[in-house]
Amino acid sequence: MSYLEWAESQLAEIELLTSMFPTQEELEITDQLALAELRGYVEGSASADSPPPSRPHFLIKQKLDTTHVFLSCAYPSEYPSVFPEITVRCASLSRAQQTQLHTDLNAYLMENCLGEVCVLSAVDWVKDNLQLFINKSLSAAAAPKRESSSSRPQEMFSRMWIYSHHIYNKTKRKNILEWSKELGLSGFSMPGKPGIVCVEGPHSACEDFWSRVKVLTWKKIMIRHREDIPLDRPGEDGRTVQSIDSLRKFTGFEETMFDPHGNRGNHMDLGQLYQFLNEKGCCDVFQMYFGIEGR
Repeated sequence: MSYLEWAESQLAEIELLTSMFPTQEELEITDQLALAELRGYVEGSASADSPPPSRPHFLIKQKLDTTHVFLSCAYPSEYPSVFPEITVRCASLSRAQQTQLHTDLNAYLMENCLGEVCVLSAVDWVKDNLQLFINKSLSAAAAPKRESSSSRPQEMFSRMWIYSHHIYNKTKRKNILEWSKELGLSGFSMPGKPGIVCVEGPHSACEDFWSRVKVLTWKKIMIRHREDIPLDRPGEDGRTVQSIDSLRKFTGFEETMFDPHGNRGNHMDLGQLYQFLNEKGCCDVFQMYFGIEGR
């Protein structure tokens, strides 16, 4: 199929979803410009050899009994030949249950919808299966907890160094910035090829961030290196570490770019990246990412 044929399928599915969920409370197009550009691409005389200039992103909102669930959807240019980026959010689910829901949903789509438009199928699957996950989450919460204070998990500080084959997509870049802020994490992200993300803060928040990011559609993504530090261990000065903030190497979270170049402006100056890491006291991770000594 060509980019034009893929775009035609995407536009047809959005129009179907709009007719089925006609109100803003049910379906919210979060990037109207991208939708307008997709429609113009399909209806105009665009070349079938190049993708549309941007990709639509939309939010489907459902209320099942008293439970609210949100499906955040974005189309890769090659959809439906590849799967869309679908993230499900439900406050009634624990983090572990939400991760398992994404795993099961992706398995269902892989088995039943490969090569076809599938957002409506995903919505129907979530409707049919969400209550099962909520029941499991409630059962786990209701189980008696008899652990003593000495057996409770030790509070940890974590720093994750994430590697992706590339980070181009505007929606992913926006998600990375918003999720890190929501979870109180500091660090940075470097878009382009390769893509690098560093997050640091409470261990549980870092794990939550990773569980959200990894279920998006990536060519390749992994945790290249991680640091987990118990908060009651002696610090470098011999005194006991008292707080998360005392271990942070970054102030806030930002997207950083280092003299982007190349045909698409998607390659960064690695020398500048090394200097940035060196200033933050993290230059040792440069070799972990690239296998060479920085300078």
